[in-house]
Amino acid sequence: MFIPTTPKELKQRGWSQCDIILITGDTYIDSPHIGIAVIGKVLINADYRVGIIAQPDISSDELTRLGEPKLFWGVSAGSVDSLVANYTATKKFRKRDDYTPGGTNNRRPDRASIIYSNLIRRYFKNTKPIVLGGVEASLRRIAHYDYWSDKIRRSILFDAKADYLLYGMAEKTILEFAQSLKDGKNPSQLRGLCYISASPPPEYIEVPSFDKVKTDKRAFINMFHAFYRNNDPLNASGLIQKTDKRYLVQNPPQYYLNQKELDNIYSLDFERAVHPFYTKHGNVKALDTIRFSIATHRGCYGECNFCAIGVHEGRTVRWRGESSIIKEAECLTHDPSFKGYINDVGGPTANMYGFECRKKLNEGACRDKRCIYPGICPLLPVNHQTQTRLLQRLRKIPGVKKVFVGSGIRHDLVIKDTSHGQQYLKEVVNHHTSGQLKIAPEHSEKRVLDKMAKAGADLLLEFKNRFDTYSAQAGKKQYLTYYFIAAHPGCSEEDMQALRSFAVRELRIHPEQVQIFTPTPSTYSSLMYYTEMDPFTMEPLFVEKLQRQKDVQKNILVAKPRTSATKRKRKNG
Repeated sequence: MFIPTTPKELKQRGWSQCDIILITGDTYIDSPHIGIAVIGKVLINADYRVGIIAQPDISSDELTRLGEPKLFWGVSAGSVDSLVANYTATKKFRKRDDYTPGGTNNRRPDRASIIYSNLIRRYFKNTKPIVLGGVEASLRRIAHYDYWSDKIRRSILFDAKADYLLYGMAEKTILEFAQSLKDGKNPSQLRGLCYISASPPPEYIEVPSFDKVKTDKRAFINMFHAFYRNNDPLNASGLIQKTDKRYLVQNPPQYYLNQKELDNIYSLDFERAVHPFYTKHGNVKALDTIRFSIATHRGCYGECNFCAIGVHEGRTVRWRGESSIIKEAECLTHDPSFKGYINDVGGPTANMYGFECRKKLNEGACRDKRCIYPGICPLLPVNHQTQTRLLQRLRKIPGVKKVFVGSGIRHDLVIKDTSHGQQYLKEVVNHHTSGQLKIAPEHSEKRVLDKMAKAGADLLLEFKNRFDTYSAQAGKKQYLTYYFIAAHPGCSEEDMQALRSFAVRELRIHPEQVQIFTPTPSTYSSLMYYTEMDPFTMEPLFVEKLQRQKDVQKNILVAKPRTSATKRKRKNG
């Protein structure tokens, strides 16, 4: 059953008022892959009356159609930061939005979390608490570099004038928060929550103030180190940051869901469809990808410097039970629209299912080293056996014709798993590749890869050789799709020339999947971009900031080679 989005639906349920109203910058897709839908279903499952308003027209009073909630408002910009959704890496407005009916990008405002919060206060004076959540709020919860304005901005809590911010994967926090308000208690002590205070709580770590970090790049680097290192619920401290005359307070992170709790969430009654109220405006492209896909785990210990998954989902991988995943797949086969194809089985990185460092699980993530960079830590028991078995079970379910691994694969993990990596890759090659398999080497040059915290090209070539060999043995014409980044901090035009030579010579391709680096909030690569320093050595770092030169870097890689006929034509005028 869909979460109500109209007064008529409230009436049909016998509700005169919602306990909680959720506002989102996406259209309403009722799917376990959509954060606002998950939060809504978790709250309804706990007997709260929840309504949802998706992509409200900010020039009208559409946001008011469900009235005022009894407990609180929940505000999210959607599945993607609104500025990332609205603009390219070169700051050009995107005409298309996969999360908007019809695909036209005309429903999500810039800085949506701020806009929606201010709209609530315009129409409802002295209203119930406004709570920010989702990716945009989570990654902007502390002072951060904003690429689109090219400056340091304070915590989004201040600009949105919201009351609280829940960061990370907030299912557990949202239930505790709702219960706290229901009981008439102050929720400010909850884990996974940020708030603004006139005085800081004792024993929290104070990071450099907003006034300091917006003018002192070294102070900003020190602030970010403290922020990044205090993201694991088992060993993190609370943080405070003075902003003007008040303090941003970030409580320690919420404890991760255990497997039973995770399985329970994915067993909720998701429709895997767009709410009919919104389908009248057209199809939603995002649904094509996620409708018949299965999430197997959360978190990532890859810690690529340009990625914020570790800050939002966590550096610890948590996985669902096999029986839970099998049951979800069996449910898909009963959907009238299901044609037998599961588009993806995976997570942020497909092949991190079923294994994790025991020390990290007991003590939290290490503060002084990473799990798989510069090499794979000996305490991480890389083992693809569990995922291989899962894939084998899934493809044998009656009604399932094909199961694809659509999430990117971390190729270095496959190579380093000397016991089960070969079996896993053969399983993927023989049964779970739709002609192309996605991997993301990002670059070939070591000095650039070091800034990205990515594995070297030698492991990429070994993976390619194995993939090609197994595909040939299976009698299949299959290819690897490589994702590359241009203009990452530390990358020069010469580095892109070297990457092009590597791609042509070693990979035998002319790359097409190339994106210009986008500095998004709360990543180390964005820190490098803004400060023009390596934050780990404090040494100066070349950063390409001219838009036209960023395009040059990309074009070096994607430009098609001129044929002999083309050369003769140009020569002859």
